[in-house]
Amino acid sequence: MRFEIARLDDVRGERERSGELSLEFLRVPALSLSVYELPAGAEDPQKPHAEDEVYYVVGGRAKFDVDGEQRPIAPGDVVFVAAEVPHKFVEIEDDLTLLVVFAPAKSR
Repeated sequence: MRFEIARLDDVRGERERSGELSLEFLRVPALSLSVYELPAGAEDPQKPHAEDEVYYVVGGRAKFDVDGEQRPIAPGDVVFVAAEVPHKFVEIEDDLTLLVVFAPAKSR
């Protein structure tokens, strides 16, 4: 693949139709890209991943918890988490929309 363009609104609609919280929409060996959405008040069910991870906060407000240390996040924030580090989103105040980059591509 030389290049690809994805429209976030289309990806979000596809994710919603899937009924899943996360939808992968790009995969190459070096990385994969997903949209991850959690409604206000939800509990984040994710477990640590085998890959490094970067979150870009598109919308919403919450706290990001890493081993009990919590920091507020808001639109425009970029969060890096190393592979295997336990983490989750907590106290989700507003519906949370995140672009997630896994490197290398997330194992299935």
